[in-house]
Amino acid sequence: MYKKILVPTDGSKFAEKAEEEALFIANASGAEIIALGVVDTGFSIGVASDEAVLHIKEMLKKEAEDNIGIIEKMKEKEHLDVKISLRIEEGYPAKVILDTIEKEDVDLVVMGSSGKSGLDRFIVGSVTDKVVKAVKRPILVVY
Repeated sequence: MYKKILVPTDGSKFAEKAEEEALFIANASGAEIIALGVVDTGFSIGVASDEAVLHIKEMLKKEAEDNIGIIEKMKEKEHLDVKISLRIEEGYPAKVILDTIEKEDVDLVVMGSSGKSGLDRFIVGSVTDKVVKAVKRPILVVY
């Protein structure tokens, strides 16, 4: 059925729910999961200091590493035999997700309905919305 499932994550509660769903589907189908954390480089526009940009990037990368590690912990807790590849990429999240879908020939995308910002609780998150509108593969949006 599915061979590769992409799970973009930002550490939000919706992303964690998506990770649970992806693990369930991968366990049932034998698919591999690609857990993707994206360091959003859009923050650096207008930041004067290269040193400040580097420091912020390192903090965001560490946070992304922590976020994608959550799915490994879930897998271990449930004693699942699912192959998981952990990836960190830099760029604009929706573009990185869409590029990864194509590059990795992903069969299914499982992502949370919204991210960490407060407004996103009431509407589909902007990254999720962009991916849903552009993706040409099956996508499961988890609320």
